[in-house]
Amino acid sequence: MSDFGQSLRLWFAPRRVREEGQTPDYRFSLANERTFLAWLRTALALIGGGFAVDQFLPDLPWGVRAGMALGLLGAGVLCALRAVNHWVRCEQAMRRGEDLPVSRFPVLLSVVIAVVAVAMVVVVLFGWEGGR
Repeated sequence: MSDFGQSLRLWFAPRRVREEGQTPDYRFSLANERTFLAWLRTALALIGGGFAVDQFLPDLPWGVRAGMALGLLGAGVLCALRAVNHWVRCEQAMRRGEDLPVSRFPVLLSVVIAVVAVAMVVVVLFGWEGGR
């Protein structure tokens, strides 16, 4: 089974993480959990931002509004899924005594947020003359 498939199985059976390696110092496991929770808070904020764009910018053309909202909502969904995957991978690495895994996801998330933020800055600075 692929690494991702094994990791996905551990999402729903986290006790199986304990089947290999040694128990790490609890401080590291708790730090891993705090990081997981921080990713979830970020996901919730992105989802809330997506809904806010959709609901509070009604004067924008539908395509622009939907694009910005869907960008934020999609980033929130990916962030939530990435949180649990990252937690499992880090816990496994700590138990095995390996280096913590690296990821390109933070860069991807930053780019999506930056693109939406630039679009929102343009709207705020220059307004939108929708329908006039």
